[in-house]
Amino acid sequence: MEIVFREMRADEEPASGLIEAMRRELTELYDIPDGQLGTPLTLEEMCPPGGGFLVGFAGDQPVAGGGLRTIGPEMGEVKRMYVAPEYRGKGLARRLLAELEDLARWRGMTVLRLDTGPQQPHAQSLYESEGYEPIDNYNDNPHAAFWGEKLL
Repeated sequence: MEIVFREMRADEEPASGLIEAMRRELTELYDIPDGQLGTPLTLEEMCPPGGGFLVGFAGDQPVAGGGLRTIGPEMGEVKRMYVAPEYRGKGLARRLLAELEDLARWRGMTVLRLDTGPQQPHAQSLYESEGYEPIDNYNDNPHAAFWGEKLL
């Protein structure tokens, strides 16, 4: 399966559509009535110059996406990682995370942080296998159970 990643604005299609699909899925998974996932985040925060958003395409079809935002000097945060259900289990999330790490390095980030919730043990397993060390709660995300950090 050939997937090509392209940086796109998070506040424009198809990136915003992938983010909305992820939001709907997590809203249902965590029974969040107002749809507010975790800590406040605007789509503009995942746009240059301080952030970025990658979309993975299978041909013309957007099938994965994930973003970065700046949270401190040389420190970024991985946000809104999503792989379309029919493309899961094929290593695409791992590839997306690696691409986001490369983008973070290109943006001058030397540390990346992330979080994930208790209903997503597969995500925590991925992050830990890719070198994200458990850290204390850094962002007060009420839906998270794991917070991780990686030196780039």
